[in-house]
Order: sequence, then structure tokens, then C-alpha cells
Amino acid sequence: MCRLDYCPPETLRDLKTEPAYTEADTGMPLPKTQHACSVCLPTWDAVLGYEEKRDKVVRRMRAGYPRFFLHPATERLFAEATRALAEKGSRVVVFPTRDAAQRAQRFVEKRTGSASRIASYEGLQALVVSDADYAVAMEYWRYTGEIVSSRQAERVIHGNEPKAFRVRSLRSRLAALGHYAWEDIFLYENGMASMFAIYRVLTKLFPGKKSLQLEFPYVDAMRVQNFFGNGVVFLTEAEGESFEEALRRISKGEFSAVFCEAPSNPLLRTVDIEAVSKACRDGGVPLVVDDTICSVANIQVDKYADVVTSSLTKWVSGKGDVMAGQVTLCPESPMYSDLVEFFQEDCPDGSRLFASDARVLARNISSFNRRMRESNASGEMVADYLLAHPAVEKVWYPKFTTPEFYEGIKRKGGGYGGLMSFVLKNRKKSAKFFDALRVSKGPSLGTDFSIACPYTLLAHYDELEWAEGCGVDRNMLRLSVGSEKSEDLIARLEEALALV
Repeated sequence: MCRLDYCPPETLRDLKTEPAYTEADTGMPLPKTQHACSVCLPTWDAVLGYEEKRDKVVRRMRAGYPRFFLHPATERLFAEATRALAEKGSRVVVFPTRDAAQRAQRFVEKRTGSASRIASYEGLQALVVSDADYAVAMEYWRYTGEIVSSRQAERVIHGNEPKAFRVRSLRSRLAALGHYAWEDIFLYENGMASMFAIYRVLTKLFPGKKSLQLEFPYVDAMRVQNFFGNGVVFLTEAEGESFEEALRRISKGEFSAVFCEAPSNPLLRTVDIEAVSKACRDGGVPLVVDDTICSVANIQVDKYADVVTSSLTKWVSGKGDVMAGQVTLCPESPMYSDLVEFFQEDCPDGSRLFASDARVLARNISSFNRRMRESNASGEMVADYLLAHPAVEKVWYPKFTTPEFYEGIKRKGGGYGGLMSFVLKNRKKSAKFFDALRVSKGPSLGTDFSIACPYTLLAHYDELEWAEGCGVDRNMLRLSVGSEKSEDLIARLEEALALV
């Protein structure tokens, strides 16, 4: 059982990836954090400082989510490649493959009109851009997830070759979690790289068409559809007359693909996937479903979707120390043969994971089913508690939010997951509550320790009015419940809620 981690709100000294306790405090070994996928932002003001890039916050950060914040090893790799390859006034962004570097080059040149070049560097590929264009190149790194992991960066820096890893075994173990065929599982650097690969093949198969996004999505899923391909049509809430109109347009084959999360993040809404699937089959439009938020342990969508995408970084790994993404092809899809052909070429041997990352993921998934049972049980009790609390105005959780559609995809024996969002009745007390809440604070989810964050501030700080127009309150709090005992977590929530 993982102990609740806590970063004291009265100081910024714990603004880092290391937990704010020692092995002597817990009586158990602490998780390794040198390749952490998240960061502790212990106070509301620290979150604002991170978004506003205040020096007193940013300079204390040792690591962060790798698509947004370069790990020290990756930063050193970039610096060494820059010294080796770039002339004055230029910088280097390193990518894992030649194809990824070329896609980044096209993205930068289209956005800036400037020339750039690609060079090989220690088995990787370096995109050399001007100082002025570096930020645009890093946008590609962030949006697409085609990144070099910190373990891979360390391998280059220290000149060590990783031990070989049998990826067939890992694919088989992941396939077994959802009762899939291992040949239909393809592994990518992270969840966004998986989603981007799906987007690339579908825009290739259906050129000239926009995609359709149903329900409020994770921020970069929308940005991929906006910045690549032909744009996106966005339906904030898949219900009512607008939804019926969307189904008619899908049935006519107007879109290159339909994307949805089941359930969505952070509103935990589930679309009527059966109705969407029927319209997609009628119109010959592929349906892409992201099952990350509740995980394959709780929901089954492959009978409705053409392809399923998952961020293994979250619940499946559960440790916050490795990134990975999964594409699952659905054999009953009319597009199956075209999709298989693309992914066999795009993802050689079924995996683009660095061997050391694959090894860590394989170790972590051994406890997946137990962790999900614990998170399901604690998550439901915590959500029930918050729903009944007089200081809480609203709770978003699959048990309460569009339950009729969630139940239609819930696996036998599955639960509602550990992720929920909520708002306080007194919004002005949100910061005080957050600062007092004694759990880990950060932007990720799905770890075996609970994590809280002011979601809208972290994900949509530069577009708060737009987010609120989509039903995402700027003071929304998101809580990912881990494997702790529910009574311990509820006691900590009660302690913080007593202040509001």
C-alpha cells in the first residue's frame, strides 16, 4: 500500500519530484524518481507561478512532465548535440527517429518559413534550427510526443548500450489485460505519440477532410487535430440536437475520423458510443476511442471502435517513472487491413519504446490489476463522500456523469476508476483548500499515490474563458485516487474542507 505523499504548502522547498518524506518516515522503500513523469506543485500560487514562468518557481523545478519540461538528462543531450552540430545562433532538438525529425522539420518550416537541417547524432536524429525557431520545434516535441526519453538520453550521454528486451512478451502481457491479440498491440513513446500516429494514418486514408472531436478532450489531443491535417470540428457535449446532427454528418461520411475519450478528461463524461459507432460504420468513418481515464481494467470499447489508444504512463504503469503509449487495432473494423499495414511500417516489431523504458513498464504492470481494484474501491468511496459534502457544489465522476453510457462500456467486474473532478460552492476558498490538502500535487494521474491539481489552471491557463465556455470551471479541482485506504484520504479531504 502506498503512503500518501505531501508537499508542505508553507514552503516551496519541496517543489521537486522527490517526495516530502524519507524511508525512515514510511518504514518502506521509496519509489525511484530520477525518471519521474511529474512534479510536485504544492500550492495554488506555485501553479500560477509555473504557468506564468516565475523564476522563483521554475528554478526550483528539477524535473517535470517530459513533453513539457526537459528532464536534466535530456536537456544535457540537447546541449551536447548543440555543441557538436550547431553554429552560433542555432539550437538542436533531438528526436528518436529520422521520420520524426523530418516531420518536425516540415512543421517548423511551415510555421516559420525558415530553413532547418537534420543531422545524425549518436544513433538519434538532430533537428538544427535557429534560436528564434527553437520554441516552435519544441511545440512539435510537446504536441506529438515523438520524444527522446530520459533513459535513452542517459544512454547516449554515458555511451551505454541497453540490454536487449523481448518486446513480444510485453505486447502479449498488455494484450492479455484487455483480451486482445498481441499482434494488434503497438507501443509508442507515450500516449500522445500513439494518438498522433493514429491521426497521421487516418488523415492519409481520408485526405482533405476534417476530424470530429466529441466531448471536451485532453488539451493536446485537440491541438494535434488543429495543427496537423485539415482541422477539427468540436462538439463540446455529445447530446441533444447538436449530437443528432453530428450523427447525421458522420453517417454521410463527412469526417476523416471521430475522436473521443471514454470517459473524458476532466469532465468524466461518456458519449453514446454505440450510437456513434453505428453512424461511423454507416458513413465509413473510423472511430478512435481513448480509454486512458478509467483504463482497460474497467471499460471495453473495442467492439465499437476501429482503433483504441491508451496512455500507459497513467494507470497501467502506475508509478510515474516511465512513459509509454498503446495503439490497439480492432479486428472487426472494416479498416483493419489498412491500419495493420501502416502500423507494421510505422512501429517496427510492434514497439518504438526504448528498451530500458520497456523493461520498467513490464515491471510496473505486474501490479496493475491489484492497483485498479484498490483505486476503484477508494475512488468510489471518495467520490460519494465529496458528492454528499455541503461545501462541494458538483462532482464529475463516471458513476454520476452520463452513467447510462458508461455502464454500456463497463467491463463485467469493472468499476468507475479513481479519477474525479469537483468544484467548491465557495470558489474563493479553492486555493485555501488546495494548499491545505495533504496529498501529492501535480499534473499527472493514475499513479498508486493520489494526486490533486487545479486542472483548468494547469491545462488551460492561457484560455480560461474558452474552457469555462465549454463547461470547465476555472476553479475545478481534479483528484486521482491511488491505492491508499479510502478512510485515510477522506480524513485528509475532511481536514482541508473544514477550512472552507
